[in-house]
Amino acid sequence: MARTAGSHSDITGPRVRAAAQKLFAARGFAAVSMREIAREVGVQAGALYNYTADKQSLLFDLMQSHLEALLQTFEDDPTATPEARLEHFVRFHIRFHHDRPDAVFIAYMELRNLTSDNFARIEAMRGAYEDRLEAILRAGVTDGSFDVADTKIATLAVIAMLTGVSTWFRSGGRLSLQDVEAEYWQMVRKAVAPS
Repeated sequence: MARTAGSHSDITGPRVRAAAQKLFAARGFAAVSMREIAREVGVQAGALYNYTADKQSLLFDLMQSHLEALLQTFEDDPTATPEARLEHFVRFHIRFHHDRPDAVFIAYMELRNLTSDNFARIEAMRGAYEDRLEAILRAGVTDGSFDVADTKIATLAVIAMLTGVSTWFRSGGRLSLQDVEAEYWQMVRKAVAPS
């Protein structure tokens, strides 16, 4: 299939993904058409299919790219104390997601629009990230620095709490992002500390 005259795959492809992400986050996957994405990019609707098979593939690609970046960027040091590892996770999660509010919204709110195969693949990637936090919590339970009855539930609760920051925090407000990280770290630390 020939590319549209004047288009460049290394430029137009990322523009298609950026437009789709912006529109999906603003209006929801189901409410956005390929024609609207094309209009946002400034190409004919048929030209989009040079860059993606269909809207479902575009949604999957956005989620997969977000989770790949998350998994590749997070680094854990298993030689550090569980408390230091947990603080690092808390601060990393808040910072990483703060910079990507549209990607975060899509990754959590549009799961229902994935096909079953795509859902399974995204769930596996999410599970790999959750496993990293759960390993930290288990290490803390093992050495007595954390008191958590169910590390899986604690993992999901911590991630949900931290991810919520991206929905309300705005730069230039009463608190800096570093202040928010510090407050959330204290809440998480107290939630897992032995009584």
